Amino acid sequence: MAHTFLLEIGLEEMPAHVVTPSIKQLVQKTKKYLKEQRINFDDIKAFSTPRRLAIQLTGLAEKQPDIDEEVKGPAKKIALDQEGNWSKAAIGFTRGQGVTVDDITFKELKGTEYVYVEKHIAGQPVQSVLAGLKDVITGMTFPTMMKWGSYHFEYIRPIKWLVALLDDEVIPFEILDVATDRETRGHRFLGKAITLNNATDYEAALTSEFVIADAAKRKAEIRTQIDRIAESHHWTVKINEDLLEEVTNLVEWPTAFTGGFDEKYLAIPDEVLITSMRDHQRFFYVLDENGKLLPHFISVRNGNENHIENVIAGNEKVLAARLSDAMFFYQEDQKQTIDDYVDRLKNVSFHDKISTMYEKMQRVAAIAGQLGHTLGLTETQVTDVVRAAHIYKFDLVTGMVGEFAELQGVMGEKYALLNGENAAVAQAVREHYMPISADGDLPASAVGAVLALADKLDSILTFFAAGMVPSGSNDPYALRRQATGIVRIIRANNWHFDRPLVEAALAAETKAQVAPDLDQAAQISAVGAFLKDRVKVILLGEKVKHDIVDAVIEGPNTDLLDDFVVAKVLTDHEQDDDFKPTIEALNRVLRLAQKADPDQVSDVDPSLFNNDSEPKLYAAVNQVASEAAGLDMPSYYTALADLKPVINDYFEATMVMDKDDAIKNNRLSQLTQLANLILRLGDLNQLIVK
Repeated sequence: MAHTFLLEIGLEEMPAHVVTPSIKQLVQKTKKYLKEQRINFDDIKAFSTPRRLAIQLTGLAEKQPDIDEEVKGPAKKIALDQEGNWSKAAIGFTRGQGVTVDDITFKELKGTEYVYVEKHIAGQPVQSVLAGLKDVITGMTFPTMMKWGSYHFEYIRPIKWLVALLDDEVIPFEILDVATDRETRGHRFLGKAITLNNATDYEAALTSEFVIADAAKRKAEIRTQIDRIAESHHWTVKINEDLLEEVTNLVEWPTAFTGGFDEKYLAIPDEVLITSMRDHQRFFYVLDENGKLLPHFISVRNGNENHIENVIAGNEKVLAARLSDAMFFYQEDQKQTIDDYVDRLKNVSFHDKISTMYEKMQRVAAIAGQLGHTLGLTETQVTDVVRAAHIYKFDLVTGMVGEFAELQGVMGEKYALLNGENAAVAQAVREHYMPISADGDLPASAVGAVLALADKLDSILTFFAAGMVPSGSNDPYALRRQATGIVRIIRANNWHFDRPLVEAALAAETKAQVAPDLDQAAQISAVGAFLKDRVKVILLGEKVKHDIVDAVIEGPNTDLLDDFVVAKVLTDHEQDDDFKPTIEALNRVLRLAQKADPDQVSDVDPSLFNNDSEPKLYAAVNQVASEAAGLDMPSYYTALADLKPVINDYFEATMVMDKDDAIKNNRLSQLTQLANLILRLGDLNQLIVK
């Protein structure tokens, strides 16, 4: 007979952001536990609200299957003493397995006889197994934990009730002073306690007491209500999925409603209004049919429509107060110039071990100018990026950003335009923060991209030089995210970014006399490796094979863009029929070149050649070397792959490690020249070719 089981953890209200990951964790841990316990089931359904995490298992087996297994014990020579009697080891082994020495048999394994016994393990009833879910519940982890009462136990919020119901039978266990029962609770204000007769009654019973327990259904209901309101008013509502998820996890019985605010606040930039509504009040903003922001909002209450007018009035009052503050800051901020704000940054610390924010901007201006020229920006673009670098942090000391920190950069762009800066400079001020997450949007303009590179490079170099290098999971200054941003920006813009570029950037700082009192140059190698590690993470995330990633990353190349290009080239060719012999030929060159004494490597002397394969290889390598600068990476790989027959002929006819030192060193010099060309592709010895 198949069973249905319900487990519900009733809690004080959880923060919205932990609800979804918590129910996912409960499902995963339950699946893992039941698999370990050999209990089969057909399906597991999740339910979650701010006050509960619940799962419903259907098609649950009655018991664990019985197991008959053969258990290996000690060797025969240990199990029997010299007189042929059972030793203590044999007796102890059988006792531990629940059998006697009469059940012992001997079997040979790899030339040695061992004790074996047949062991029967009776399957436990499902009721006994389900009681063990107590450990699953208490074993859950959360981003924040709390204690309550006099208990030392920690959980996301205090546990208020527990339901554990197998069909119509309560599975008994306790957590602290809360024992499992068949009683759940409806909506905090609209509903009442519910006694469940059967585990199958759960969802319908809660619905009758104003709780939509299925989060997906609750989200769909909210979306439907918002769409219905928007349609009735001829509004456009762009539903933010993150906000919808949050609101779903804030309510148990959603009722959407509309409110409004004074039209005078529309003079404030849309971004401020949207941030106030969406991020601070969890409102959905509305647009007219032309995409213009309207003085209305849609919100969702946790309840029904009773006294909804009081709820609307309360929400409007709170929003009006916030928008009044925003209007004040917006007007006051415009009474000062950008130069006023920049001057104030002289007293704002970037970090007390590094510099002020003003000094950081001076460094970034020098770096950005150098990068702009190197990366191919026009003179106008270079002028714009340098101007942007001299002001790009100014909005940090404005009143608006002080109140709405998430608008840094956004308000910088707005105020820059109001102060007469050109559009490219203003856009770069906003874009320099991008990407703000590992997979966030990148700067759309070249000027913004270079400013973002310069800002992030300066941060990483100076923090490394000040001894604040990320370790393990510790990265308080988000340097890994900034490094990922650098890598993604150079890749998206097809810009070559390598050690000489960083050295030139530091030289520009020194020339401009804005370099900090830190030895950044000593950190170039460490920063290069740090950036390479981000390349590795990205490539592995894109499912590039591990050996190809290792070959690219472990090679001597310092150009981050080349790493991506080479990884693609190797991936594109790895299924070629001649890939394996090509890589084997190139790797043979790399291995032998490692035997060269660096002090003995010199220009190749053709007069020391003594077989026909040597001048052929010499000519072929020189041709590739002469053409290398003009070849893209796919063509470069092809040029090296075409050397395979020449390389194989060379090794067939030539003993590299000749007894004559002059001939040996000449041959090793020739292989070193070729190895240096090959290493542009990376350390090909890392490739697994079968």
